Amino acid sequence: MTLPPRRLFGALALLLALAAPATHAETVRIAMIEMMSGPLGATGHNLLRSYQTFAETAARENWTGAGHTLEFTGFDNKGSPQESLALLKTAIDQGYRYVAQGTSSEIAAVLIEALNDHNARNPGREVLFINHAAVDPDLTNQKCSFWHFRFDAHVDMKMEGLTSLMAADPNVKKVYLVGQDYSFGRQVSRAAHEFLQRKRPDVEIVGDELHPIGRVRDFSPYVARIKASGADTVLTGDWGSDLALLIKAAREADLKATFYTYYAGMSSGVMNTMGADEVGRVKQIGNWHANIENFPGKDVQEAFRRKYKENFYATPTYTIVAMLTKAIAKAGSTEPLKVALALENLSIRGFAGGDVTMRAEDHQVQGTLFLSTWAKANGRDVRFDEEDTGYGWKPDRSLAPQTVMLPTTCRMQRPVAAR
Repeated sequence: MTLPPRRLFGALALLLALAAPATHAETVRIAMIEMMSGPLGATGHNLLRSYQTFAETAARENWTGAGHTLEFTGFDNKGSPQESLALLKTAIDQGYRYVAQGTSSEIAAVLIEALNDHNARNPGREVLFINHAAVDPDLTNQKCSFWHFRFDAHVDMKMEGLTSLMAADPNVKKVYLVGQDYSFGRQVSRAAHEFLQRKRPDVEIVGDELHPIGRVRDFSPYVARIKASGADTVLTGDWGSDLALLIKAAREADLKATFYTYYAGMSSGVMNTMGADEVGRVKQIGNWHANIENFPGKDVQEAFRRKYKENFYATPTYTIVAMLTKAIAKAGSTEPLKVALALENLSIRGFAGGDVTMRAEDHQVQGTLFLSTWAKANGRDVRFDEEDTGYGWKPDRSLAPQTVMLPTTCRMQRPVAAR
């Protein structure tokens, strides 16, 4: 018997549906390997809560379109590269296919190398590395990897913005560099010398010091040397408790220098140490601040503060959750290789507005950066204060992606399946 066309097509559709594999909603488990204890542990906990906040929103609103969810779990590496490698092995043994890390570029480098080796030996069981804050430029230049994606602007991109602001200020004449003694701090020092020489060769660098990360409890000797140098400006990549203690020591010593920072508004415990003495004298560059005009993330920031009694600042966590879920939807899969390919050249609307794009050639995110200065809340350009201090960030300038987009030396080795 011959079926009429309509019934024939219906029968074929039924057979194809029965033959097709069923699509099941999956939980994508992501191991966040970070400092969760010690003097810098607060940053790790803030990052984890930020990830979990956006993962919950993504699940509730079905950002993947297929019911897939993201689950972030913290692993305490105690700031140690060796401990991080041991935790990476533990996570892989437990079935994790995604790893997030970022507060140490030194740790990021060893994790990338380990994952390159693992993925080469284990096709079909690859693990993808999500970098939220390790900003050593080498990681997306000569050390670039197909399996690594960075969701924050790197040292040189931020230095491009900071030194543009410094170059326009005739009061900047003598600069003192202070940084943490690991790969990130050393890259900040290198970039400061290079960029200031190019933009303001008249500026004198009167000091350049690196200190142990998370171990200095008294920064008064450092501040004494800054004062003795006659510096009018301090440029620092310090973050977390190190930056808080440095600024506190500067206030106690009545140091009048202006601080140009990477992380004054992006680190746990820094802003609640600042007040009137720092007005006009602490500046930052970052992915956002609360007083951006028409800032779309205000509700998230306020809800986070109510729930956790601390500031939200880790906007790369939003970018990561938004891009990962969009890539999963685009790939129609949660497999790391397919998701990696879908991430390349992917664009989303950023947490602070504007487009954010993952550049395919080096896996370095490109987005708007914002310069701002510590100021008294006034209900106008400083509408929102920070941590109930009565002070917040006054907008100076926004930098469109193309103004801080730097070339890459990456020569990426792509796996055979991705060529």
